[in-house]
Amino acid sequence: MTLVFRTMAQLVGISLSLLGWVLTCLTNYLPHWKNLNLELNEMENWTMGLWQTCVIQEEVGRQCKDFDSFLALPAELKISRILMFLSNGLGLVGLLVSGFGLDCLRIGERQPDLKKQLLILGGVLLWASGITVLIPVSWVAHVTVQEFWDETIPEIVPRWEFGEALFIGWFAGFSLVLGGCLLNCAACSARAPLAAGRYAAAEVQDHCQQLEMKNPNLKV
Repeated sequence: MTLVFRTMAQLVGISLSLLGWVLTCLTNYLPHWKNLNLELNEMENWTMGLWQTCVIQEEVGRQCKDFDSFLALPAELKISRILMFLSNGLGLVGLLVSGFGLDCLRIGERQPDLKKQLLILGGVLLWASGITVLIPVSWVAHVTVQEFWDETIPEIVPRWEFGEALFIGWFAGFSLVLGGCLLNCAACSARAPLAAGRYAAAEVQDHCQQLEMKNPNLKV
């Protein structure tokens, strides 16, 4: 039962983490963090991301323009850029480290303690990556809600609303957090006796081979 839980937790954890990391990279570059629909011109929609603003017109199509200056951006967008890059880096390193700690990977199988430490470290990095992506997504969503219900802005002024990238970012963040937690749970669970016996048998066999090399006339 322990072996089944450990194996399933590792497979589900690494799969969720990989999915979350891919969606995090997608969220970083999608220009759909905010959407703006103009009531005066329904054929024109605006979208805003961390890197560019796009306008979608029915006749012309999509036209995007990168932001001219990083320093001119609002605080939430500047910090979000840094945190999203940090999340992508932590997720990539976490996937690589935790991958070497999986039981299904035979590299280092005679060093169970090292594989356990790698699995725990990878889980922690993936968990941190998930938290790092949830912070900017939630911050931008909070600012959008504040601006939408700001009574000082005239009602005729269009208001930004949630874009699709925010929902993708939330899903990616929770996937990374859950995947990292599952990997840590799998690392902290006890190894199956079968695996321990296999390592012990391998060590005994190596020891016997060394004795035979030292004593050629020894017969078992």
